[in-house]
Amino acid sequence: MVEFRPSQALKLLHDLSFAMVRDGEPDLSARQLTILLTIYLEPPPHTVRGLAAKLGVTKPVITRALDTMGRIGLLSRRRDDADRRNVVVQRTVKGALFVERLGDMLMAKAKDLPL
Repeated sequence: MVEFRPSQALKLLHDLSFAMVRDGEPDLSARQLTILLTIYLEPPPHTVRGLAAKLGVTKPVITRALDTMGRIGLLSRRRDDADRRNVVVQRTVKGALFVERLGDMLMAKAKDLPL
């Protein structure tokens, strides 16, 4: 396990955020990034209802975030065939590559931290 001082952790967060803003890819809000990472790092299925409950927000909040990320191809949605009331959130190749690149950026920034 890697241990950071609070100032190092904040520096890492800053450096990652800075790199994300400068890389030319769409900027994601903290909420959008949290939703995206939940979808890609936790086992599916993911539903709008489930994500809203997990994050402690309303379904419209999740829907707005998914609308934005869906427009840029990071995820897609479909109705659950078993229960048409549920909307299932699905991963995409573009989204998986985005998350992988984010992990690579984080690793690179962590290596640059002063000891």
